[in-house]
Amino acid sequence: MLLDRYTHEEMGKLWQDGYEYERWLEVELAVAEVMAKQGEIPQEAMAEIRAKAKVNPKRILEIEAVVRHDLIAFLQAVVEEIGEAGKYLHLGLTSSDVKDTALSLVLRDSGRLLKKDLKELRDALVKRALESKYAVMVGRTHGIHAEPLTFGLKLALWIAEIDRQSERLGQAITSVSAGKISGAVGTYANVAPGVEEAVCQHLGLETALISNQILQRDRHAHFVTTLALIGGTIEKISTEIRNLQRTDILEVEEPFAEGQKGSSAMPHKRNPIICEQVSGMSRILRGNALAAMENIALWHERDMTHSSVERIILPDSCILLDHMLRQMTKVIAGLRIREDQMKRNLQKTFGLTSSQRVLLALVEHGCMREEAYAWVQQNAFQAWEQGLDFIDVVSEDNRVLNYLTKEEIQGLFDLKYHLHHVDDIFRRLELEK
Repeated sequence: MLLDRYTHEEMGKLWQDGYEYERWLEVELAVAEVMAKQGEIPQEAMAEIRAKAKVNPKRILEIEAVVRHDLIAFLQAVVEEIGEAGKYLHLGLTSSDVKDTALSLVLRDSGRLLKKDLKELRDALVKRALESKYAVMVGRTHGIHAEPLTFGLKLALWIAEIDRQSERLGQAITSVSAGKISGAVGTYANVAPGVEEAVCQHLGLETALISNQILQRDRHAHFVTTLALIGGTIEKISTEIRNLQRTDILEVEEPFAEGQKGSSAMPHKRNPIICEQVSGMSRILRGNALAAMENIALWHERDMTHSSVERIILPDSCILLDHMLRQMTKVIAGLRIREDQMKRNLQKTFGLTSSQRVLLALVEHGCMREEAYAWVQQNAFQAWEQGLDFIDVVSEDNRVLNYLTKEEIQGLFDLKYHLHHVDDIFRRLELEK
């Protein structure tokens, strides 16, 4: 499991040492209960199993050190607690019936926690999007000033992506919420399909339509790759914030706590360390996703090459993404949005962000597009090279004045023009009525 510094209590409990034993016991007892109802296990024996079955992690590890098989060690330790009636546990089952079905319970519950994390991040984004709905800033393409937009629109874009990721996560949770109680190679030779169906229904899992010795690992790959996709969105957000916090831009800043220090050498530093942290963590998620896909192809009815991999990638991916989502929610909730700096940055290109409006106005007034483009580009480059206001250069170009009046040119530089559909976009996303 990951370092404690990245593990939060709710998620950590699902993956802590010993928790898997409790889920194994839950599956074993569910199978025994179904078999008892069908008369395959005496009711008095079931009563004793129910009363005495418990997990002793220390004893399990002692036995495992000898038998070198975790599920056998688990069963032996549980039977020691139960006594004679323990012989009715695990009838007709293979280890993976218990382990894979129990793993599905843990992954389902982990996924539900991550869904909750996603909602909390979305809520934080919605609040800040509404606050900065009209916070005008320059849009950048290729890192170069393009046209104005608002910071609220940036946040709204992320909200829409979070919604898609939440939908994907829901699908991945459904995919991985499956159980199998079908025996050694999935033929139900020693345990009837009806037992599997009843057990899965009791546990709140889908019944796998067909399995071999294990649940097929495309399910787990779907889940882990979905976590990696969500991590990609978190990295996308964090990368944008890191860029916007650069000293030469400085339009937003991630929270900086009282007493926090940014550098051992330079006391002035306020670094975007949370965004850098989650950006790095997303790389681990992508690596884990590749490992999960490698686990799909196994020998014949199964081999064990996936097992050691999953002991690492499944807890680590769930714990990492839980931490990343919590951290990003903290960043968004406490983000310093510097509208004053956004306005200053807009002026750095001397009004060039209105070049398309001038181009379109010339075309609308009868000028050929290629000719209009050449004139506007020449004026834009002159303004940029000489540090002149673009509006002044355009207003002195007689070629432009043959089509537009100076009053019309003045109107083309009104920034509000670029924002007249902001409300429409917010309504489309149902961020407000």
